[in-house]
Amino acid sequence: MANINILKLIRDKRDGRAHSIEELGWLIGNLDSLPDYQISAWLMAVVCRGMNVEETTELTRLMAVSGDVLDLSSVPGPRVDKHSTGGVGDKVTLVLAPLLAAAGVTVAKLSGRGLGHTGGTIDKLEAISGFRTSLSPEEFLEQLRQIGCAVAGQTGELAPADGRLYALRDVTGTVESIPLIAASVVSKKIAAGADVILLDVKVGQGAFMKSLEEAKALADVMLAVGERLGKRIICVVSDMEQPLGFNIGHANEVEEAILTLQGQGPEDLTDLCVELGALLLEGAGKVEDVASGRKKLAAIIESGAAIAKLREMILAQGGDPAVIENPKSMPQPKYRIPVQAKEAGFVTALDAFVVGGAGKILGAGRLVKGAPIDLAVGINLVKKVGDKVEVGEILGVLLANDEGQAKAAAAELLAAYRIANRPVEAQPTIKAVFTKSALLA
Repeated sequence: MANINILKLIRDKRDGRAHSIEELGWLIGNLDSLPDYQISAWLMAVVCRGMNVEETTELTRLMAVSGDVLDLSSVPGPRVDKHSTGGVGDKVTLVLAPLLAAAGVTVAKLSGRGLGHTGGTIDKLEAISGFRTSLSPEEFLEQLRQIGCAVAGQTGELAPADGRLYALRDVTGTVESIPLIAASVVSKKIAAGADVILLDVKVGQGAFMKSLEEAKALADVMLAVGERLGKRIICVVSDMEQPLGFNIGHANEVEEAILTLQGQGPEDLTDLCVELGALLLEGAGKVEDVASGRKKLAAIIESGAAIAKLREMILAQGGDPAVIENPKSMPQPKYRIPVQAKEAGFVTALDAFVVGGAGKILGAGRLVKGAPIDLAVGINLVKKVGDKVEVGEILGVLLANDEGQAKAAAAELLAAYRIANRPVEAQPTIKAVFTKSALLA
């Protein structure tokens, strides 16, 4: 590999040439010694030129084995994992991990921080006082044995190559790339060692995949990579035209997740969590079919077992479980500023990307790598698609710590709404479910 160097790899990919296994091995092997600007140039070349399935599979494998790969054989099975490609208001993991653990499957979940305009699960969990998102592999495994679920951030030992690339993609405009998203997602899942993996591919204005065709293409690549690497994967394509649930931020999203586990959450979030959970229960052999899975999970929520499992997880990771009774114990904003409708009619569209941008203005997102996030700020929506609106009615409430930022965010939130004279038909949250890749047919 004497003739391989980063400048050659940048030029080759810029010119549309595929990398060899040896070249990708050199790149990942030398990642820590290469400067950010050269890695960023290579990432941009991949965004512009893409990667074939062979390249994407090898990149995924190399990223997965760049650190430890968890051996979950000592943990009672079945062992499942779930990952979302990111969306506005997507707090599904906060609901699904304890819900599935209460249903008798082990949930081993490695999550990320905020990427682009979306909030990260790890950021959200850190709104809970004392909650530890950094667990050693030994701690992670022990928690899985004890309570059946753990949600932790990537450590230096698990998929560190992905952690390095992930942070750079966030701040260099290189998030929206099918091979890079696929390699990032699947490598983390392989490193986490689960038997059955569900990948939730978001589609719409608030997702990295803007069209159904793009989302299906990403799902297909992830399925192909997973199958080549011996993992059982289910891919779901779900809607992200408007935010999921009503709360966008960090502390307020944790609060909405708590309400959902108590059976009081918004319909779209509850339905999606139950559906994804039912698919995983079927995939893990815990129920005969998805319909049976839905009934089982609904009963678990109603019984109180789901919220009890969240309490166990918070305690196990050092958090204060009082947050369940008192969500306002999490960071709170100085200002709660209502944004009022300027016209009457029906909400026919609510651009999730623009809503996410409003949240970023308030301080809920990152502009540069490693920047702090304000866990108290965000948006509580009041009106969503299909709702009737009168002039002066509140569309949403801004949670802010800076009045100047709030003013700019209010204009952005108003711009996210489309109001017309006639209502529109509600769209299904789940667009498609895939279990086999057409690329390998």
